[in-house]
Amino acid sequence: MKIKRILIWMLPFAILCISMWIETGNWMIAGRLPEANGKNEYAVILGAKVNGENPSLSLRYRLEAALDYAKKHPNIKLILSGGQGPDEDITEAEAMRRYLAENGIDEDRLILETASTSTYENIQFSKKLLPASIHSVTIITSDYHLARAREIARKLDLESDAVAAKTPKVVEWKLTTRERLALLKTSVFGK
Repeated sequence: MKIKRILIWMLPFAILCISMWIETGNWMIAGRLPEANGKNEYAVILGAKVNGENPSLSLRYRLEAALDYAKKHPNIKLILSGGQGPDEDITEAEAMRRYLAENGIDEDRLILETASTSTYENIQFSKKLLPASIHSVTIITSDYHLARAREIARKLDLESDAVAAKTPKVVEWKLTTRERLALLKTSVFGK
């Protein structure tokens, strides 16, 4: 009898968890659209971990996507957004600047935002670097991360389109699972 009662209580919880898993997955897919086409004058590249002075694999994938986009759209200015964590020797923005400059992007196209420590701050602080007339940007980040980043931008009155960087397979499960929880938090609290 006790097992039956437990199962009766667990079933709605299991259904809720499965529903939220599916829904957040749909949000992550929808966050990739619309794909950027060069219409926005500015693109914000969101930072990720730096190992010493070297971009992590996640950050390198973001930079590769940004490099490809920047070469296709030479009129775009890039805001490199990311501060310095306690185990990083330089800011994420500086690591991005070095990579992009070494790969042929003119430094006059690069704007560094070096204070942010979260996705919310990435968007908030990057927005402050935009001219007052700009209300739409391209967001360049990992594919799983775009939905939350773009939702934060929307809540900060900034429209956006997207450039999706691939997610390293070795950390995909961990990152997408964590991102689902972060998406729920953002949908409830706005950050």
